Amino acid sequence: MEKPEFPSVPSLSLDTLWFQVGGTLCNLACTHCFISCSPSNRSHEMLTLQDVRARLAEAAFLGVREYYFTGGEPFLNREMIPILELTLRQGPATVLTNGVLITPGLAARLRALGDASEYSLDMRISIDGWDAATNDPIRGDGTFDRILAGVRNLADAGINPVITVTEAWTPAASAEGRSAFLEFLRAIGLDRPRLKVLSLFRMGAEETRLRGYEPWETLRGRELSDGEAGALQCSSCRMVTSRGVYVCPILIDRPEARMGETLAETLRPFPLRFPSCFTCHVQGVTCRT
Repeated sequence: MEKPEFPSVPSLSLDTLWFQVGGTLCNLACTHCFISCSPSNRSHEMLTLQDVRARLAEAAFLGVREYYFTGGEPFLNREMIPILELTLRQGPATVLTNGVLITPGLAARLRALGDASEYSLDMRISIDGWDAATNDPIRGDGTFDRILAGVRNLADAGINPVITVTEAWTPAASAEGRSAFLEFLRAIGLDRPRLKVLSLFRMGAEETRLRGYEPWETLRGRELSDGEAGALQCSSCRMVTSRGVYVCPILIDRPEARMGETLAETLRPFPLRFPSCFTCHVQGVTCRT
């Protein structure tokens, strides 16, 4: 039998379900965004409460254990609170947000949602550095202060958010940088800071900011052990968008990564033909909290 050009990842389970609930519409236009979300990008539309309801019903049958909501900016979706209320009847939920829209009132509503559910509700807020000089060139003028306001509003409501920083802020790649960032988070009022560092995906806006993928950054010709393949997030997750179900959150702008209209249609192996698959494998990346 002829050896395949790229290795495939098996479909081992469906533990994690992602929703592109904000579509690709965002109130920011970050220069490292791997799907180039912005105030004008409508390549994927927002999901409605009914869209989410249909997939949650299928997810319950398939044994999904946790749910993630991303965009774009999820809180631009006017149905976000009802969507979370519905999801939290079924399992734990995490929202990936830039934090700019989190007012004291919204933070209080999120706390009430979490308190009313037997499942956890997590907020993940993205920032790039510990001052405006490092963050704002990537996320936009004035965003550092606005993001910190959202973080503090959550903390004041009794919510301890996960703070995500990418390696666009270069100290994040070192243990010393991560330790210093944790101290910064303590200084702004997070007594038990939670930090997630993400590798850069050299696609979308990031291709223009620094560089795209080099020809050698690929899994072409590689063989993955069962353990290596099973460690990849795509072995146990799928991403729901307005245009169908994709293999993962990273590849929603790649038509070949669309696997079907329903979750059940997507439970099959997937060939790791994209450069971003190289990043996930080599860097051990997971989008999960």
